[in-house]
Amino acid sequence: MVEPVVLPHTIRGAGPHGVLALHGWFGDRASFEPLLAHADGERFSYAAPDQRGYGDARGIEGEYTTAEVAADALALADHLGWATFSVVGHSMGGKVAQNLVALAPERVRAIVGVSPVPAAGAGLDSDAWALFRGAVDDPSARRAIINLTTGDRLPGVWLEAMVATSLARSTTAAFAAYLEDWAGTDFHESVKGSPVPALAVAGAHDPALSPDVMRATWMEWFPNARLCVLQDAGHYAMDETPLALLAAVEGFLASVGG
Repeated sequence: MVEPVVLPHTIRGAGPHGVLALHGWFGDRASFEPLLAHADGERFSYAAPDQRGYGDARGIEGEYTTAEVAADALALADHLGWATFSVVGHSMGGKVAQNLVALAPERVRAIVGVSPVPAAGAGLDSDAWALFRGAVDDPSARRAIINLTTGDRLPGVWLEAMVATSLARSTTAAFAAYLEDWAGTDFHESVKGSPVPALAVAGAHDPALSPDVMRATWMEWFPNARLCVLQDAGHYAMDETPLALLAAVEGFLASVGG
């Protein structure tokens, strides 16, 4: 693994409970803006970094793995002076949250996965692998994935905007390499049985990382896990139901000592 770096990041709030906010495969740190615009800044301090190959970190090269992102996130926590912190991760970022539990369990207060990829990988079949690998070079495949994972129910203008942002804010090399890692690697034995409080948030309209997938993974691996199902969301709850998601996230973090 290359040397960890302090990634470009946004800080929101000045509260005593530090929270790392880690974006997904199609996003960058701006993905969290719909949440952070209304976050409780007196109770929480949120740090949302761009991961290597994304956003303002597009010029920072690396191996582009979730373990590497976790090491970089830990470097950011050190930079901010956070001895302990919580983690909110969306999709691929949810797998990074689990990486952090494996990397520094004594420092993680709680984790929240928003449609999180399990530590065991995504379990893609051959057809799904073809679609997702095709998304590296084909914008129409990116659109199809976003539409599929939000239940084929959201406006086309939003789908096109998500694709455009993804293309503009990530490099092809990073996008391709992260896929192989988040979808394929399995380290769930490293987190199984961890006492860290964990909240899995699943959208009822997400067929890929569904409530049932959360029950078979997070709810089995983390003894102190809870499941929140957002009935009006698919895979992108930050866009689809930001206030309901924020209420779930901050309510959970407050309940575990926030």
